Amino acid sequence: MKNLIRIMLEGAFGNFKKVFFASNRVTDMEMREDILNGKIKPKNKVAIDACIGCSGCANICPTNAIDMVDLETPEELMDGWIKTQVPKLNSEKCVVCYYCHDFCPVYALFGEKATIHPHDVGKVELDLEEHMNKPFKISEDKLSFISQYLSDKTVIKNNTSENKLKKLHKFSK
Repeated sequence: MKNLIRIMLEGAFGNFKKVFFASNRVTDMEMREDILNGKIKPKNKVAIDACIGCSGCANICPTNAIDMVDLETPEELMDGWIKTQVPKLNSEKCVVCYYCHDFCPVYALFGEKATIHPHDVGKVELDLEEHMNKPFKISEDKLSFISQYLSDKTVIKNNTSENKLKKLHKFSK
């Protein structure tokens, strides 16, 4: 019993020192003030310059944490491809599944840093025109899968609903 009381008193005294005298503080006072005053800026989650504006990340996101926002000035990336929107990640909805990152064509097809990341996209320096004009091989299966997510989400939902109806129809016969 004596040992338990001694441990409790030592803990209480240690907490008292931390609270009132700032001993053993992990965060320095300057950083603490920045945090309390809202001066800490969130990390960049989208590399707008490297994004091709395909909407794939927004379409594949299971929690709808990504919205596509219009650019002030559309940007022509190559003949026939004009980027009009870029993704904006809502961190409150994001479950950090990395679907957006892994699906990003810049990452998946070109082997470069993805233009979207739930934590911090980092610095992405990429010549989009060079990559988009460079031919690459892709299987029909992968192309079909990618095109499904680059299209409207209703296409995916409709395909799923149609498949369910077909299965139900088979079982009802």
